[in-house]
Amino acid sequence: MRPPREIRDRLRQELRNLVLWAAPPPRLSEQIAPAPLPLLPEPAKVAALLSGTSFPDELRSHARDILAHRFPLLGLKVETGREIRWRKDYVNGPETGASYFRLVPYLDAARAGDHKVIWELNRHQHLVLLAQLYWFDADPALLTEIWSELESWMDANPFARGINWASALEVAFRALSWTWIYHLTGRHMPPRLRGRFFESLERHGRFIEVNLSFYFSPNTHLLGEAVALHALGALFPVFPRAARWREIGAEIVNAQLERQVRTDGAHFEQSSYYHVYALDMFLFHGILARAGKEYREKIALMADYLAAIQGPSRTLPFIGDDDGGRFFYPFGCRRRFARATLATCAAWLGASRWSYDREDLFALAAWWIGCADGSARAPLRSRLFAESGMAVMTAGDRHILIDAGPFGPWGSGHSHSDTLSIVARAGDREILIDPGTYTYVGDAAARNWFRGSAAHNTLRIDGLDQAAPVNPFRWKDQPKVILRDWKTTETGDFLDTECAFSGFFHRRRVHFLKPDLLFIVDAVSGLPGEHEIEQFWHLDSAEDRPRIATSDPAELISDFRSDAFASRKAGVALHVRKRSQLPATMAAALDLGAADRELTVECAGDFARLIVNGRELVHDSA
Repeated sequence: MRPPREIRDRLRQELRNLVLWAAPPPRLSEQIAPAPLPLLPEPAKVAALLSGTSFPDELRSHARDILAHRFPLLGLKVETGREIRWRKDYVNGPETGASYFRLVPYLDAARAGDHKVIWELNRHQHLVLLAQLYWFDADPALLTEIWSELESWMDANPFARGINWASALEVAFRALSWTWIYHLTGRHMPPRLRGRFFESLERHGRFIEVNLSFYFSPNTHLLGEAVALHALGALFPVFPRAARWREIGAEIVNAQLERQVRTDGAHFEQSSYYHVYALDMFLFHGILARAGKEYREKIALMADYLAAIQGPSRTLPFIGDDDGGRFFYPFGCRRRFARATLATCAAWLGASRWSYDREDLFALAAWWIGCADGSARAPLRSRLFAESGMAVMTAGDRHILIDAGPFGPWGSGHSHSDTLSIVARAGDREILIDPGTYTYVGDAAARNWFRGSAAHNTLRIDGLDQAAPVNPFRWKDQPKVILRDWKTTETGDFLDTECAFSGFFHRRRVHFLKPDLLFIVDAVSGLPGEHEIEQFWHLDSAEDRPRIATSDPAELISDFRSDAFASRKAGVALHVRKRSQLPATMAAALDLGAADRELTVECAGDFARLIVNGRELVHDSA
């Protein structure tokens, strides 16, 4: 049952939407400030900074596809042909009409297609790339494509009609893209397009203001909408409601910084990818709003967390949902997106406590703060982020993450059933992986597999996930997690934690014998009777099979992995299964070194031991 205030606010929102739809705001009569916009770096200066670097060639490589209408979206290349049908899912086929946005069944993939695929194109971030490239090549074909797509989009998507108005966050992303397009190329915009462009951009702002996601998605949706609303107000002061937009946007962003970011710096959705999403949003707003000391300190905490989970390889592990998008410049290797985020944090905050290379500044920092020079190397250490429950074990280039935290808030929409799961790598080589996300609504069975326990390096008992999926963005009966012990020394790290779900208790003790041996002991207790217990160890390659020893028989099985949203490929996992009365103990060992040691794992009763080359190294007992 919804509280009376929410019902009142939702009814008021719908009434305001209907009024806007029936009588859209009139065309602006004020003179719009010429481009480039104040508060953002001068494009000519940015182009001068990046001239002679690899970045213009990177832009050109993507622009060739974009101009040919082969759009790099998510993990796909989407070909639309000459005419872009903006409401069509080009991967699966469905296309919806231009009815009032509330009547579009955008969550029904059979009727509307996969909204993520549709919306990614409609964010128009590819047009920002063409506008960036214009500053290096001055090719009129780039401008012609930008103007043509903008007019085509406005023709096909009347205000508040169709799937591309169904999400206020998507409207916000598009408004930000249009802002950058105007900043970079607005001085060349044809007069016949200028008036229509600003009429639509101002209506984007009105729509965002009315449809802020206070109740629907008070997470990165609300955050992104507020960031865009503030930016529109700050950068276009001639908009009639600009002052109000600046005020509302800043108030929401500041409140969400306190609400969405845990005290240890982790984003509350328990997703590594959404942590980057949120940090980019907070970072851009902080730059534009000239944020003060407390705000900047919270950004630094988020950067600390991000640097720790990236580890020495500076490669983002996919923990929790990965939606494939990016706040700005969604091109290139997604596992490296966070490098640009940390480089921008370092440049804006004037800090050198996070590692980055000069080229990491090109995608974000150069365009946001006019910085394209510098580098830093910072040491990493093992540490526990207690509130989020993320344990980081590291030695040299060995890096291990253990997700010993809770699911996210409310229905935990972007959490996976991955409690106590482990990912591990040695240098640039992944060993234990998280298979990723692949889809949200496009394939219900695939959605549930990729976010289920069997897709993670944890246990499954009697075929049960750690929570019960309700819909693509909701779990019920989330597990309870208890952190029992954490120790870190020069020679080793130790984590002892427990997950309770469905009447069972899974206690996992992890020993990291630095620099490259991992010993994991799983103790299961709970309901009487015989139960099936399964361990899963998802490998980057079947070649890594010799690295793992288990206390019970194991077999290699085929499954899937997704390196980017909307794409998947074959994967491989080591599967251990046994039936046993409870309590029961299972164990495994992982060699992150040369894999030339003989590992033996033995369990008896409530203890387990690790034997390496005939010598006992660990004797573990609860």
